[in-house]
Amino acid sequence: MTQTDARPDIVVIITDQQRYDTIRALGFDHMDTPNIDRLVERGVSFTQCHVTAPSCVPCRASLFTGYYPHTNGVYANGQPWSRSWVEDLRSSGYRTVNIGKMHTIPYDAKAGFDERFVVENKDRYMEGRWFFDEWDKALASHGLRKQQREDYRKREDYRDRLGAFTWDLPAALQSDNYVGGVTQWWLETKPVVEPLFLVVGFPGPHPPYDPTPELAEKYMARDLPLPQVTPEELEDLHPAWKEKRLHDVEVDHDSVAWKLDPTPEELHRQRAYYYANVELIDTQVGQILDTLERRGRLDNTIIVFTSDHGDNLGDHGLSQKWAPYDQITRVPLIVCAPERFAGGRQMDGLVQLFDLGPTILEWAGLSPDPSLEAETLAPALEGAEFAGRDAVFCEQGGDVNMTGTSLLTMIRTHTHKMVLFHGATDGQLFDLQDDPGEQSNRWDDPACQGIKADLKARMLDWHIDSGWRTRDARRGIVAPAGERSWQ
Repeated sequence: MTQTDARPDIVVIITDQQRYDTIRALGFDHMDTPNIDRLVERGVSFTQCHVTAPSCVPCRASLFTGYYPHTNGVYANGQPWSRSWVEDLRSSGYRTVNIGKMHTIPYDAKAGFDERFVVENKDRYMEGRWFFDEWDKALASHGLRKQQREDYRKREDYRDRLGAFTWDLPAALQSDNYVGGVTQWWLETKPVVEPLFLVVGFPGPHPPYDPTPELAEKYMARDLPLPQVTPEELEDLHPAWKEKRLHDVEVDHDSVAWKLDPTPEELHRQRAYYYANVELIDTQVGQILDTLERRGRLDNTIIVFTSDHGDNLGDHGLSQKWAPYDQITRVPLIVCAPERFAGGRQMDGLVQLFDLGPTILEWAGLSPDPSLEAETLAPALEGAEFAGRDAVFCEQGGDVNMTGTSLLTMIRTHTHKMVLFHGATDGQLFDLQDDPGEQSNRWDDPACQGIKADLKARMLDWHIDSGWRTRDARRGIVAPAGERSWQ
């Protein structure tokens, strides 16, 4: 069968909870990522891409709708969403496929895809615990069940592991290997004449941090960058994050039993396993790239590599995500299509992850809805002068981990970051030029009151502009309108 539609195939690879500083070609030589490096060397890397929400579900809902959390109403993990601009691609003639994690709620919502092979969190303990995805079924077909919290808790060293455990079942059944393998099988097997839109969602390096043993051993033998947290920083943390530290000791989310004062050895193991999980994914990325090349359409394929947010890994004394430090909000974003966009470039302007939405629609020859709050990256990719956004924003509210605040809102410019907490008179303010590590809160510094007032005013303008721009679209987000089902 011959493809008659000349529009490009689009392959989006999304990892879960991958920090920006995990790719060798972007300057981090504690990593081995030869396949992602291939994308960096041949593609365009956005070095200041920030997410719109510091956790999985709201970030992905924002990415696939093109609206901020306060517009689409998805602020926290577990909140329902299933509407997506992917439907526009499908309606225009694309074959739309998802293999792996999307984190729609419900997990198996169509969300505009012709085909979905759902693989969700490695450790589903609350919502959806008894939802059996394709990975569960594959394990069951071998008479196995996935490694999970009940089993990890039986270990005498459970609380010392900080979520780091080797994958001791067959390597091919590790979640990221499984997703990569299914992707290769699909690409090699399924005849498709339409242009392809494929989203590959790797469950890692989200915890439990579970690489195969040989990769864990490799990184355990390395000197690795470890958190440098001072008593002064811990004392200066916002009360919401102090409470989160206590909460994460009491509740072992995602098999991570946190400690208020983990040892260097424990932190080293956690990072070694996390970095090893990234390299495991990198190997699968390489095999997917090779499969795409064998498929014969790589010259007309645009490949995107990114993640939904990062992981503190002990930075700021914190576990996992939710707190909008750069370790969480800043993610890799690489676009590789050497036949279309000059490669080997790095763009330093501020962008938001959901800016991919209108960009992808334009690649498909579609006109994005003018109400979208996401902005196309096409000019930057095509070589036009590109300054990026003046500021990026991030929101999170109502999540089970955020016992110390109901809602946070962040604004970040190139020089400063401010975080507001709903109902609180204090917040966080960082001078990113003097303090790029965000360790010194300048909220009460008399010298910073001018910039604080300016950032508050800009945040107010953002909300006003957002409300007006999306006034009609929000009716369709809340309840499908017209002939568009969005289901």
